[in-house]
Amino acid sequence: MARSGCIPPWTPRYRYLDLFFTLMGTSAFLVDLAADLWVAARYLQAGDYYWGGLVLGLMGFSSLATQLFSWAWYRSDPKDLHADEPRDRTLLTLHFLQLGYLYRCLHALKVGFRVCRKEAATEIERSYAIFLSHDISLLRLFETFLESAPQLTLGIYIMLHMNKIGTIQMFGICTSSICIAWALLDYHQSLRIFLSKTNKLGPLSSAVYFLWNFLLVCPRILSLALFTDLFPSYIFLHFFLFWLAMFIWVTLQGTDLMEHSGFEWLYRVVVAVILYFCWFNVAEGKTKNRCIIYYTFLALDSALLACFWVWCSVPLSWDCLMLYVLIAAVTSYALGILLRCIYYQCLHPTLQAASPVTSDEIDFRQLAGEDVAVFQQDQVVGHINRRTYKLSRNLFANHLQDIQCQQNGSFGNVNL
Repeated sequence: MARSGCIPPWTPRYRYLDLFFTLMGTSAFLVDLAADLWVAARYLQAGDYYWGGLVLGLMGFSSLATQLFSWAWYRSDPKDLHADEPRDRTLLTLHFLQLGYLYRCLHALKVGFRVCRKEAATEIERSYAIFLSHDISLLRLFETFLESAPQLTLGIYIMLHMNKIGTIQMFGICTSSICIAWALLDYHQSLRIFLSKTNKLGPLSSAVYFLWNFLLVCPRILSLALFTDLFPSYIFLHFFLFWLAMFIWVTLQGTDLMEHSGFEWLYRVVVAVILYFCWFNVAEGKTKNRCIIYYTFLALDSALLACFWVWCSVPLSWDCLMLYVLIAAVTSYALGILLRCIYYQCLHPTLQAASPVTSDEIDFRQLAGEDVAVFQQDQVVGHINRRTYKLSRNLFANHLQDIQCQQNGSFGNVNL
């Protein structure tokens, strides 16, 4: 089989930096959980049962979906992968109590600390730590757009509705926006691990990737909050129609991430929610045309929502703060699109298809005195996360051939 730039020619090294990011992600999850419960309690104490109920409902839906994915992945993983973890009944109980994701985070910290502390950790141990961090990264992305993004929209709406801007509210809004862009960056970094060393995400590409996501997500959420301020009842209809369009689009593209069809439909439901806020690639092939269609549709939708607010707020004077906010949002979206184009033109790895090396070619090179080892497939020892590998292939290996990772199996010494 041909060597592919999407198949790692070495077992990834788990570093203290990876452990630090896992620790920060776990801490952020716990702090966010405590903050959401505190906000919901404040709303309920103030008699705002509707807003408090929305916060709790978003938390419940996000937690339920995250636990379902986590449990499904435990069930579909190779049996020998989680040999040192509790039995299925214990894991099922943890997920039923909505503690499955937290257990994943704590277990990943334990494994990561053990790997970093060992002077000579085996390749299997390092690959297992990376495997766990990949699942946590994807689950964190789901949790972010099922809970954090809607709650950020709700927070801006409440601020507009009460016509009051508090320092703590502004800090919370800025922090949530940064966390959303960070979750996207963390997910993107987890996909890049399957690329060669020269295509790792460096400081410059990381900064640009984070910035264009931040610049694109903020105007989208602002337009949703403005529309909600005018038509709080119709935002649910808008979400359903937009989500339905994205769900149909994702279904037509075809996804193949989950082992069972029922969970695959749930995955498409969640992806459609993510697409309500930002771009998320789910299928192989050239994404340029799909991106153009999506961002055009998203820009028109966001502009229409913002125009509704402007139309109902006319006349707007230059003393109106929201006028400057809208100008900044338009500038932010345009700059975000520009940075995205620069990123994919200059910083995104482009992988070309590799031709299979046949035995006749190897024999010919042996006769020619060439080093055959250069052309042979490198062997990787350890487990490779099939889910993130497949998503990485969709994003980076659009033209690669002879890659087979549709089912859990083996590739050389790689367990998928």
